[in-house]
Amino acid sequence: MEHVRLVAYNPHWPAMYAVEIARVLSVMPDGLVVDAVHFGSTAIPGMLAKPVIDILVVVHSLHAARANAVAPLEGLSYSYWAKNPKLDRMFFVRGLPPALERTHHLHLTEPGGDLWSRVSFRDYLRAHPEEAARYAALKTDLAERHRTDREAYTEGKSDYVKEILAKV
Repeated sequence: MEHVRLVAYNPHWPAMYAVEIARVLSVMPDGLVVDAVHFGSTAIPGMLAKPVIDILVVVHSLHAARANAVAPLEGLSYSYWAKNPKLDRMFFVRGLPPALERTHHLHLTEPGGDLWSRVSFRDYLRAHPEEAARYAALKTDLAERHRTDREAYTEGKSDYVKEILAKV
């Protein structure tokens, strides 16, 4: 099991995203990428978070990405989760525990994919500080209860995320 560690918001996270997305885009096949955004808690000013930058890259075709983007991204020290049961996305980790500390999560999806709704979640919390505070309190509670179970921590947030997404 992997430990859950939350840290205070780091104002350097947006710049860290900018550096990393430039690296990622530099190796992506021409014409594949539609859009790229910083999402997740590190993209919400003031939000405590696991210190892992979440990057969402929207691609024209996951089939083309699976065929042409995996090797270049692995060349940037990303590990690809080929056996991801969620077929509407691709998932990469930079810094794979236990040998290395996670630094980035890279998610690839097609336009309109389920992950795209997470951008609306990010935007809602950016615009509603009272909800961001409520989410931070939930995350703190879950991190305390599930210190050594990253999956349980993540699952514990799912009802809240669904509640917010229903509003947007």
